[in-house]
Amino acid sequence: MTILERTKARSKARSKARSKVGAPDLAVNRIIERDCIEAMASLPDGCVDMIFADPPYNLQLGGDLFRPEGGRVDAVDDDWDKFDTFAVYDDFTRGWLAEARRILKPGGTIWVIGSYHNIFRVGTALQDAGYWILNDIIWRKANPMPNFRGTRFTNAHETMIWAAKSEKARYTFNYKTMKTLNDELQMRSDWVIPICAGQERLKDKGKKAHPTQKPEALLYRVMLASTNPGDVVLDPFFGTGTTGAVARRLGRHWIGIEREKRYCAMALKRIEEALPLDESALTIMQDKSARPKVPFGALLETGLVVPGARLTDSKRRWTAEVRVDGTLACNGLEGSIHKLGALLQDAPSCNGWTFWHYEDADGLQPIDALREQYRLAHFP
Repeated sequence: MTILERTKARSKARSKARSKVGAPDLAVNRIIERDCIEAMASLPDGCVDMIFADPPYNLQLGGDLFRPEGGRVDAVDDDWDKFDTFAVYDDFTRGWLAEARRILKPGGTIWVIGSYHNIFRVGTALQDAGYWILNDIIWRKANPMPNFRGTRFTNAHETMIWAAKSEKARYTFNYKTMKTLNDELQMRSDWVIPICAGQERLKDKGKKAHPTQKPEALLYRVMLASTNPGDVVLDPFFGTGTTGAVARRLGRHWIGIEREKRYCAMALKRIEEALPLDESALTIMQDKSARPKVPFGALLETGLVVPGARLTDSKRRWTAEVRVDGTLACNGLEGSIHKLGALLQDAPSCNGWTFWHYEDADGLQPIDALREQYRLAHFP
């Protein structure tokens, strides 16, 4: 009997028992130290509002990986990430997804994160289980680990699948909150967020406590998007407790499932130290680095600035001519909007977007205003 068949049999027996005695009260803000499928099986039907799952990636690493200078890369080589075959991994995936769907409320949603090693297999299993995919979100890492062997592209992103329990489900999506976080522009499905580093990265005896610890900023955005204060968030692969720590800060209840004892201890300590935030302070997590980069040349290509135009600084000390390739020329000097501004001021650097101005009916305006026009027109 496969994991999925055993899961269905247990679910049927539990549902029959509950119809006689009623569903038990749900204990929250705790870690269940068990296998994820067994732990979810102990929970009542339709009891959680959101699930965030960071399952084993089944990386299939072939030996150690070393940096160019000879140092060993601290990669994922733990036993919990090892499966004998794809079939075994798929059986495991179908098993935990079936339990996850059972314990989700009718309007609940699930987020599953993975890499190219597993996310496509998980996506198929999600659809086969009856979930309805709402979005796939690309988490673009602002500081990814390089490809040390130089044999492939740098793996600079991971994929999150956001799915509802069914096609007709009325799920939570806090659209206005996401738009506010994104400077009043619709939040896109590609998120630029740094990987864990510095003080946020938990250490155990000088080494990473967990090889795939997710940044709190990622969970922050996920929870703000798809839950409300007081909702119950479950993480079946709790690890060092990122989900629980962020849930506590945002006023959500949490349930963590983790079979590794050492991770449980770290997670509890971390969550106890997480200070709940006032709802009015939530915008401090805004990630401005996710805004699309716009080169000055893009303004010429779209006609917002024309070659031959004259730009000046706010005090009209210098006037520069715009060339066809986007460089500026003034007083025998030339360069980009940033370089020329620095040269003229004899400064180490210059923000050309705020230094250079154009003139319209209302007087001098920074060229940054034209950049904003470009963003509004091309990144709605």
